[in-house]
Amino acid sequence: MKIKKIFITIIIFFLSLSNVFSMEPDIFVQSTVNRASAILGDNSSKEKKIEKLKSIANETVDIKGIGQYTLGSFRKTLNNEQKKIYNKLFNNYFLISFSSRLAEYTNPEIDVYDKEILNENYTIVNSLLKATNERPQIKIDWRIYTKDPENPLIRDLIIEGLSLARTQKEEFSSIINSNDGDIKALFKVLEDFSNN
Repeated sequence: MKIKKIFITIIIFFLSLSNVFSMEPDIFVQSTVNRASAILGDNSSKEKKIEKLKSIANETVDIKGIGQYTLGSFRKTLNNEQKKIYNKLFNNYFLISFSSRLAEYTNPEIDVYDKEILNENYTIVNSLLKATNERPQIKIDWRIYTKDPENPLIRDLIIEGLSLARTQKEEFSSIINSNDGDIKALFKVLEDFSNN
């Protein structure tokens, strides 16, 4: 009987430990935003800020998942070699695009105010980018992939109702379709973007 009690106590202890290491999606988003704001508010050069922002993106964004989504049904037509090429090109494209756009802001203030759990895999986190003299207040919703509670990842940003991932998917589809379904046309666009 005593051994059974000890065993149950050990199980409860390990279950409570697993909750300690998981991060709530809203706290994850606010923490990520605060880290980015600190970088954008310091006196580093734009190049250094971009490198630091890329590092944050690598840790917090599901770049591969976004890449697969934005490729849409075309991903089913790729062979293994083409998948490797695409993943590498998209990774570079995403990091450059994300960090260079964000580096234009100076210390943006974003407040997380709510969250909606869609299911065990996804939570929408609601936030507001505060207004300044140059821009109005902007509503930003974060689609957070929570399948692994210890490692939540950003899957999409919905800015004033517009999904960035869906917009990217439509753009990629347009490039491929206007080139008779040739995936190499998209590869070239991604490569040219990364090399400029």
